[in-house]
Amino acid sequence: MGRVWSEEGKFRRWLEVELAATKALAERGVVPAAAAATIHKNARVDAGVVRRIAELEAKVKHDVIAFTMAVGETIGDPRAARWLHYGLTSNDVVDTAQALQLREASRLIEHGLVRFGEVLERRAREFQHTPQIGRTHGVHAEPITFGLKIAKTGLRKIAATSIASGTPPGKWPWEKYPAPWATRHISDRKWKAPFASALAWTWLRWRRR
Repeated sequence: MGRVWSEEGKFRRWLEVELAATKALAERGVVPAAAAATIHKNARVDAGVVRRIAELEAKVKHDVIAFTMAVGETIGDPRAARWLHYGLTSNDVVDTAQALQLREASRLIEHGLVRFGEVLERRAREFQHTPQIGRTHGVHAEPITFGLKIAKTGLRKIAATSIASGTPPGKWPWEKYPAPWATRHISDRKWKAPFASALAWTWLRWRRR
């Protein structure tokens, strides 16, 4: 995750956007094909380029200008480098690249949630018969199972972390948290489906007692 949001990671995404734009413009005949080929072949971002961007930004007081200047130096051909960033504004690059960073970071989070959900499902099934005192407004309520508690709490954490649909409305009793609700609202996410089945199973086991 640190790599995704590092300065080098950010500038690599900026370059990714720049190269995609250059390629699209070359296909339309706006940017010379030879120049686009040179840009794609030589343009790069590494630790040295990141330091060069910082040096140039201290002089020009503009991050994107400093970026294009530093990357332009790596291209090695001034005639080709002049087509880098052609037709783009700063926001075209920065906002699009940030979306790419968010996508990459989200994939890392999703991978962790998959593993988290697998552990919770296993533990929820392990304790599906273990009785536990229920709670409502800070006092005891009807008994539940510890497996249900794990499943319900884990589902809330996963939903909140994934910016999903959140927790269902209502407080007590558990009839307001039926298994069909969980299945319906989270089955569209493949990594949540096993956890939904665990929640449904512990809920049904409790209702049958």
